[in-house]
Amino acid sequence: MRTNFRALVVREVKDNNFKRKIEIRNIDDLPQGEVLIRVHYSSLNYKDALSAKGHKGITRTYPHTPGVDAAGIVEKSTSLKFHTGDSVIVTGYDLGMNTDGGFAEYIRVPKEWVIPLPLGLSLKESMIFGTAGFTVGLCLREFEKQHLLPGSGKILVTGASGGVGSLAVLMLSKLGYKVTASTGKPEKAEFLKKLGAVEIISREEVSDNTNKQLLPIKWAGVIDNVGGNTLSTAIRSTQPYGVVASIGLVSSDKLETTVYPFILRGISLVGINSAESLKKQRRYFWKQIVPNFKSKLTNEIYKEVTLECLDKEIDLMLKGKQIGRVIVNLIE
Repeated sequence: MRTNFRALVVREVKDNNFKRKIEIRNIDDLPQGEVLIRVHYSSLNYKDALSAKGHKGITRTYPHTPGVDAAGIVEKSTSLKFHTGDSVIVTGYDLGMNTDGGFAEYIRVPKEWVIPLPLGLSLKESMIFGTAGFTVGLCLREFEKQHLLPGSGKILVTGASGGVGSLAVLMLSKLGYKVTASTGKPEKAEFLKKLGAVEIISREEVSDNTNKQLLPIKWAGVIDNVGGNTLSTAIRSTQPYGVVASIGLVSSDKLETTVYPFILRGISLVGINSAESLKKQRRYFWKQIVPNFKSKLTNEIYKEVTLECLDKEIDLMLKGKQIGRVIVNLIE
């Protein structure tokens, strides 16, 4: 077994200045855990980009290796549940936040974090979904809880051209929902239509500055990646007993609203925290939900990069220029 491996390491070089580069690390330096995994694929999420730029609300101490997603082969295990050669997935928990993550050729994690790769799904395909797909799956579950089914009305997806947004458009449309995709990239309208969006609108159309407590009804439900005024506008435009799922803060972590959408329209605002989800929810997603959408995956929804090219992709994500999913190949 190898003892050294490559990893993207973020270091604090001077007060609040951070630098990231590929370094050679030793397996003995990895955190304690029952399962050592040779990572084949990871994926880039917004949380990873924040960690990679030194966001201490995501990662408290540096040096650190980001990557909240990893899929690979068990190299060594002291748990009876996993054996050398098993194909497995790890998403969320503390991986890539304060535990060295998937932007490395090896990770070592607690056995409770590990999910067997479902039959019929490749390691690469699992990372096209990853935390982003699992997040959308949790949103769908909230819709079902509130009986917000296909045919209930239009579903708004904000930040639709990004990783989570593009999967949300694809998964919702596959289930029969009528999806309106909001994006700041009008040149990506055709991309979103191919994923299943029936309507494309600009981000400005979901940004009301009138301070009205309620707005004309447009949406049966919302999956919001943006936060700030976009989220506020979406809440005020949602139909009675509609559901607004808050999953991101690409624009802002602030939210200004009133109680009126909640007490006059019965709106449900739900926060989605995929990192802390129960293991049974994860198993259900990978075994029961993902197979329904695997056939819809296309080359257009993701790009595949090596560890050496990841730095550039992180910068694009931080600048709001990333499209679809970014998959990191660690075996080339």
